[in-house]
Amino acid sequence: MREKPGAERRTSGGSSRPGSRRTPRRRSGGAPRTPRGVIVGRTVAGLTSAAVLATCGVSWAAYHWITSGLNTSDALGKVGRKHLDNSVNLLLIGLDSRKDMNGNDLPKEFVQDELHAGSSDIGYYNTNTLILMHIPADGGKVQAFSIPRDDYVQTFNGDGSTQGHYKIKEAYSNAYTGARERLYKQGVRGADLEAGSREAGREATLATVQNFLDVPIDHFAEVNLLGFYDIAKVLQPIQVCLKHPVKDRYSGADFPAGLQEVNPRQALAFVRQRHGLDGGDLDRTHRQQAFLSSVTHKLKGEGVFDSLGKLQGLFGVVKKDLVIDSKLNVIDFAQQATNLTGGKVEFNTLPTEGSATRNHEDVQLVNPEKIRALVRDRFGSATSSASPSSGGSSSAPAKPAPGTVDVLNGSGRTGAAAEELKSLKEAGYAEGHASNTAPQPHTTVVYGKGADEAGRQIAGRLGVTAAPLASPTVPAGHVQVTLGQDFTGASASASASPSPSDSPSDAASSSSSDDKFAGEAVKEGGIPCVN
Repeated sequence: MREKPGAERRTSGGSSRPGSRRTPRRRSGGAPRTPRGVIVGRTVAGLTSAAVLATCGVSWAAYHWITSGLNTSDALGKVGRKHLDNSVNLLLIGLDSRKDMNGNDLPKEFVQDELHAGSSDIGYYNTNTLILMHIPADGGKVQAFSIPRDDYVQTFNGDGSTQGHYKIKEAYSNAYTGARERLYKQGVRGADLEAGSREAGREATLATVQNFLDVPIDHFAEVNLLGFYDIAKVLQPIQVCLKHPVKDRYSGADFPAGLQEVNPRQALAFVRQRHGLDGGDLDRTHRQQAFLSSVTHKLKGEGVFDSLGKLQGLFGVVKKDLVIDSKLNVIDFAQQATNLTGGKVEFNTLPTEGSATRNHEDVQLVNPEKIRALVRDRFGSATSSASPSSGGSSSAPAKPAPGTVDVLNGSGRTGAAAEELKSLKEAGYAEGHASNTAPQPHTTVVYGKGADEAGRQIAGRLGVTAAPLASPTVPAGHVQVTLGQDFTGASASASASPSPSDSPSDAASSSSSDDKFAGEAVKEGGIPCVN
């Protein structure tokens, strides 16, 4: 599908925005046609790099570069980090939104009857699917990690500021809401308001994942529920395999055991079901991975990657629902994306450390250091960089920022302030004083002039829910930590598990050389059978 003459390339909100890139227009009888081989190469890069992304259990897709009018984002330009080798890290974002690109509700009948996804008020702008794919520069096995949506982590905004500790899926919605309120006060309305708010959500998601896993993200693709449905509609029927029969009224899943073909409505139910499954969200994550493998297998088996005619029907469907990053150089990426169709992809789910209640919500606790070690082991140490590029947010710094720490004990635990102060001194911060104060429920961090970075670091070590704040009552160069009743131990142990805990047994355990992923790996290259 071609753009009409004079049409601008449109951004994720569907409106023309200043600074957005334009796609060169080709006039009939004008510039020479691109050789068919080059077109196929670019198509393979796009199709295999994004073959169908799942939202809240859905899969991902990016059949772009052969057509114009794609939705692009510059979010990586603000939060991207330096990459130390020629491998590629691609983040797949599934947005659990029942709205179109302009922020309009999808038709009620469609959401309820076809998507079986409740009302347009459900889901908001949470990212219920996050899959990071690592494509090696040497053409080896592609490693893909699913990040459980309820992981309780330090979330970030695109400017590097912390949101606090939330479920990782909420980084997008938190930033979206804040940006929307800010832009609305500035007089922004309509599609531009939606576009700007979503861009803030993308930046936050990218910054949060980079900090959580301590790896750079080179490219990303985002799709919503409608996008998945449209993709499944073009590709139907799609084969899936279940180990056991299932029936679930929430998702609409009703399947026998064994190999079977599913239509778009059934495909959405297949990847969204979590009720009635022994593994809950873990089993749903394995469904996402298996569905992606099935789609790739179908595309390759039917020769879609090599047929421009077969590909043409896919492109017109995807571009209205998909958002990709504007940094992607398809020529370079095409050299590595072919690994995604060769049965060389292995999906793993990052481990959690048990359930808990935080912010009145059920969450999954995590051990960030343990997870980063697993990722480094699979990706290789050269994939990470301790320093972000200009404008990006950093992960845990190599050394503590300058700052003198004072610790006040409002936890009700005898000796807690002295214990924490000693731990922070050993970590490299200057020692201030320790004293008692009135009891308070939550630990807080405030800082004086010039100690903002030290305040953010210490808040991260302690797993403080509220973002650290500047305070005129705190001396310049000082950070004041007030321990609350949620404080459980010195930051030396908390740094390995920054999520605050209610009891020592609730906290993440220390990492070991025998760490395992959650559940069994799902390997691409066929039709995996899952729960």
